[in-house]
Amino acid sequence: MLNRVEPWRILDRVEPWLLLPWLLLAVAACASAERAQPSVRVLVFNIHAGKDAAGRPNLDDVAALIRSTNADIVLLQEVDRGTRRSGQVDQVAVLGDLTKYATAFGRSLDFDGGQYGIAALSRGVIARPATEPLPVQPPQARSGQSYEPRAALILMTTTPLGPIQAVNTHLDASRDEHYRLQEAGRILDIVKRSSAIPAPLVAGGDFNAEPGSETYRRLSAEGLRDSWTECGAGEGLTYPADKPVKRIDYLFLTAGLRCTHAEVLDTRISDHRPLLVTLAR
Repeated sequence: MLNRVEPWRILDRVEPWLLLPWLLLAVAACASAERAQPSVRVLVFNIHAGKDAAGRPNLDDVAALIRSTNADIVLLQEVDRGTRRSGQVDQVAVLGDLTKYATAFGRSLDFDGGQYGIAALSRGVIARPATEPLPVQPPQARSGQSYEPRAALILMTTTPLGPIQAVNTHLDASRDEHYRLQEAGRILDIVKRSSAIPAPLVAGGDFNAEPGSETYRRLSAEGLRDSWTECGAGEGLTYPADKPVKRIDYLFLTAGLRCTHAEVLDTRISDHRPLLVTLAR
């Protein structure tokens, strides 16, 4: 009569090295399952009116960088449409053509024979794009008594994680935070209003505020999470591009999204370095 052997006891009779291939297959299967989890990549980039820091036009390089990152959502600042300095080029349309992404533009002001503002690109469908001004008091006079109003571009887009709301902005660059704090308050109002929509939200752009600033503290204290502090490594400096000493470009997150990876790309195709963030549920 054959001796009865409990199934798990068979392993006692197998040489350990014979199990190694099966263990490696199991590890590879787990890694493959982890990679299969959906994610969204968001690129935040001030493109300096489509010119590098030396003033040379470089929209082709910007488009190539967007494609190379495989970004799902792209938030751009300092974008021209038909200005004399851009050679009457609609930079949003050109980038859309070169990347084959959907586009949206947020006008900040009429400038130099055209328009100037912020833009978004998406691999998915963009719905309900809207531009909202960020008024401040008193109106701020700049050189030549001009005034550069700031704005926020608000939209919804389809992504591998489902619909995501995005807010893109470019806040005041003054040394004093008086205007920037007002603009940040308007951004927080938009975020709170958008919370009624059942889709997570990201708020990104050039905030012109370093992490130690009052503007940053206010944004962080009222429900926005800095993706870099959540999953970035190092200082995350983004400006100026040649020798960055400031972290002023951000992607903030709301509930329903978590950051799995964040990096600042080493490039000089603008006077800022772009921030690339990977998100998951």
